[in-house]
Amino acid sequence: MTTPAAAAGHPAKLPRQIPYIIGNEGCERFSFYGMRNILVPFLVSSILLAYLPESMREGAAKDIFHIFVIGVYFFPLLGGWISDRFFGKYNTVFWLSLVYVAGHACLALFEGNRTGFFTGLFLIALGSGGIKPLVSAFVGDQFDRSNKHLAKVVYDAFYWIINFGSFFASLLMPIFLREYGPSVAFGIPGLLMAVATVVFWAGRNKYVHVPPTTSNPHSFLRVVRTALSAPGSGRMGLVVAGLGAVLALVALASLPGVIGGAESASAAAANGVIVVLVALGLVIAFGGVGASMQLDRARGVHPDEAVDGARAVLRILIVFALVTPFWSLFDQKASTWVLQGEDMAKPDWFSAAQMQALNPVLVMLLIPFNNLVLYPLLRRAGVEVTALRRMGAGIAFSGTAWIAAGMLQLWMDGGDAVSITWQVLPYALLTMGEVLVSATGLEFAYSQAPRSMKGVIMSFWLLSVSYGNLWVLLTNAAVRNEAVTARIAETGMSETAFLMFFFAIFAFIAAAVFAWYARRYPLQDHYRS
Repeated sequence: MTTPAAAAGHPAKLPRQIPYIIGNEGCERFSFYGMRNILVPFLVSSILLAYLPESMREGAAKDIFHIFVIGVYFFPLLGGWISDRFFGKYNTVFWLSLVYVAGHACLALFEGNRTGFFTGLFLIALGSGGIKPLVSAFVGDQFDRSNKHLAKVVYDAFYWIINFGSFFASLLMPIFLREYGPSVAFGIPGLLMAVATVVFWAGRNKYVHVPPTTSNPHSFLRVVRTALSAPGSGRMGLVVAGLGAVLALVALASLPGVIGGAESASAAAANGVIVVLVALGLVIAFGGVGASMQLDRARGVHPDEAVDGARAVLRILIVFALVTPFWSLFDQKASTWVLQGEDMAKPDWFSAAQMQALNPVLVMLLIPFNNLVLYPLLRRAGVEVTALRRMGAGIAFSGTAWIAAGMLQLWMDGGDAVSITWQVLPYALLTMGEVLVSATGLEFAYSQAPRSMKGVIMSFWLLSVSYGNLWVLLTNAAVRNEAVTARIAETGMSETAFLMFFFAIFAFIAAAVFAWYARRYPLQDHYRS
């Protein structure tokens, strides 16, 4: 099909408003990674956890970190919903950015006050999480079918600038934390977030504004509800969805017990988050399966386009679910790997948290290498480099990274002084996995979602990160059980080494299942006409 631009003899151009979004994202990512990457080292040594025995502080810091990450990737559900239904992407991003700035201010002002500091973490999770599905979807809104081939270039640039900001944040913030204290180290990211908000506001008159769908009678949830409630012979789909709801209620009923029986406040918070996410997961999983069993009953009440769109969303959710193991490995580079690095041989002036600067540097190198060298070579060899193939390979790469990290841990457990430079290998493998999964996933999620559901489907993509961190909380809770730790001891490995190999195997299994499902997935094209 010939595009209007091509028919007129004009080459497609990059939208002029893109630099504002890219600039905003670079500053915002500096602010986010600047505070995120020093959070665990700060908590381990801060007075906020002084009430705990020293042996429990690392575990508590990991729990708090992963609860925070879960919040960041849970609130996209809220941001996507209010954007799609009420305020539109631009307004939602702008106002939640102000909440984001307020959260940074709380971290800088209340670094010794537990209530104030954790309030700041909540506000950052709300602000950062709320805008996450919208900024990347807002990028897609600036394109149509005449220039959609440029969208991949921009998404790669989008991901590149994220890592540009992350590099300097990862390199500099541990130094500021050590030399100037937490108020300065948390205050600088707050200033960058304020700059990001101003840059985004400056482009307000140049953006393409796709209006919210407000009262769409054929939305995804309404199609699902119709499919489950429509009369007809056989209601097995409704039974399956109802079973999920009952199991979710049973899980929520256990909430007081699992919180009250925890050994510390951080463990209680972790247990509460686990229960809530498990309950939500049961509703989504059983409800999705039940709806897919009866989806054709919605035809007639809703147009075929809406029903087919709902089926596409349900298929996408399976892809997202299979990516969750990748996130469980990836996000531990800021917790488990940092704590491992602290026990490795390194110069006195170097912090283990600074190793995370490797990740964005490698991303900035690997994205152009893949696009200019690797993918063209594979295409010439007859291998089609599809989005799903890239994502499946990325999950496998993450498993390989954790095999390398586990081997380093075994080396350390043997009593040898292991240089922190050896962590370059697992970081390189994990970063290749990230480029293949995360950068690709942004483009994939936007292209597969029907127009009226783009904000929500991007929210589900980000929710998969929450469930990745849920796997981490579940394993942390498991190793607090004496029976589990006794079985780990029987293997002859340390707890840390055992869990590293466990997560690696988890990723390999997920990659195999993902490859199987990807062969059967029907690709869609939902860019604007």
